[in-house]
Parts: sequence; C-alpha cells; structure tokens
Amino acid sequence: MQKIIFSLFTLAFVFLPFAETPKATANQTTIEWLSFEQAVQKSLTEQRKVLVDVYTDWCGWCKKMDKETFNHPEVTRYLNQKYYAVKLNAETRETIKVGDMTFKYVENGRSGVNELAVTLLDGKMSYPSIVFLDESFNKIQALPGYRDAKTLDQILHFFGQNAHKQGTSWENFLKTYQSPIN
Repeated sequence: MQKIIFSLFTLAFVFLPFAETPKATANQTTIEWLSFEQAVQKSLTEQRKVLVDVYTDWCGWCKKMDKETFNHPEVTRYLNQKYYAVKLNAETRETIKVGDMTFKYVENGRSGVNELAVTLLDGKMSYPSIVFLDESFNKIQALPGYRDAKTLDQILHFFGQNAHKQGTSWENFLKTYQSPIN
C-alpha cells in the first residue's frame, strides 16, 4: 500500500506540470479542500503532509464532522498551515488519475466505491475516515470514525510535529501538548 501511494507521488512528480501555488494564510476561515490530484500537484512546489477526509454523501457523521470539526478556527488554521487537505467522496463515479495510475468507480450492487478510497483504507470501508499521508504520500495512518475538534487538533499536531517519528507514544504526547480547544 505504502509503495503504491509513494509511486503515485513519484509518477505525479514526473508527469504533472510545475505550478506556483498560493500559500495558506493564518487568516483563512475555511479549509482549502483539494482533490487528490491537486494535492499531488501542489506538493511539487511545497511538500507537506496530507490529510484525506474519506466521506460519503449519505453519511451523517461525515456531515457533523464537516459542520463542527472542520469548521473550528484552530483546526482550520493548523490544517491550512501544515497539511494539504483532500476531500475524497468514497463513492465518486469520477475516474481519478494521478500520473499513469487510474482509480475507477467499481459497482457493487446498488452502490459502489472508488478504487482510491479502497486503496487508502486498505479495503476497510468506514465513514468518515481520515487518512494521514507523509510528504512523500506514504500512509502514516488511517483513522476511522468521527473526531471532534479537540481530538482532531491533537492528532493533527501529533503527526504535524512528527511525534510519531520521534518514538513519542500517543499517551505521552497528550501529557505535553495543550490543545487550545476546550
């Protein structure tokens, strides 16, 4: 799986044109949501970690997370500053192309799923799910389920500060990180 995502980045680096992208500012009040393709393209000029929000149109918890968690000013500020935020409708019928890789919609009975969502979630389809990718598009972790603003803020900082790479346990990180969200 990680090799697939890394291959996406490598291929995109070769095939996508270089483009100047505006930098996120601390004053933004909404998250700059991107497609997966746009995140890959932006990473060509400035590498960042990537947060992928895997959702569906019918998911009530996804809508609650959009309304409450992703609209919190602290979450918005830090996410825009440190990550590329990607919205991925797991049931999109659109073909997603990155480099020479193509991810299609696969029908399954009365519904279906896009192959990119299946790949990112290792086939464990749960909504909402947040997938964290590093600067080279290797998967750090997929987290299924709703997260409130404070919890997501803590997770964003844990990965954003590379605490996971420094051998810091989640429990020890929470002892030292003071979220500004109550």
